[in-house]
Parts: sequence; structure tokens; C-alpha cells
Amino acid sequence: MKKIKRFVTLFVVMSVVMVFAANAYAAEEQAAKEKAAKSSSASKDLININTGGVSELVKLPRVGEKIAQRIIEYREKNGKFKRIEDIMNVKGIGEKTFKQFEKMLTL
Repeated sequence: MKKIKRFVTLFVVMSVVMVFAANAYAAEEQAAKEKAAKSSSASKDLININTGGVSELVKLPRVGEKIAQRIIEYREKNGKFKRIEDIMNVKGIGEKTFKQFEKMLTL
């Protein structure tokens, strides 16, 4: 009888441990999925200065249609931007303006 009691107790304890382990694994997996989704959506929000049109470029702070058009003209004349900092070569975009939207840019 004592052996059966020990066996049942051991079985219950192991079951509880397995449930906690499964829940912990599921929570880790969910956190990883959420992190991947955030990373994916963040990259979608970036504006590519080598391919963006006026409608995209005007989403940048302090960039209106006129400066957006200058960015496109600069790119057509000089080729693709090699570094995002090169956008400061466009008339009307200085360091102060660049710092405001630097993290929104991609190549």
C-alpha cells in the first residue's frame, strides 16, 4: 500500500512539474513571436531613401514636397545613396533636420 501511495504522489508531482514546464515553454515561445512581429513591423515603417517617392518622403519630419523632390533629383543625378548620412548633401537637409528622422531611414 505504501508503494502505491508513493507512486501516486510521485505521479502527481511529475504531472505538476510537466504542466509548469509546458506553460513556461509556451510563454517563451509567445514572447519570441511577439518580438519577431515587432521587429518585422518596425522595418516596414522605415523609409527607403533610394526608392521612396514623394508620398513616402514627405512622411519624414520637416520634409515637404519641395525637399522630397530634391531628394529624388539628387538620387537621379548622383545615383543611389551609399549611406543614410549622404541625404545631408541635399539642399535643405542639414544635420539638425537629419537627426530628427535618421532612425526612420533605410537604404
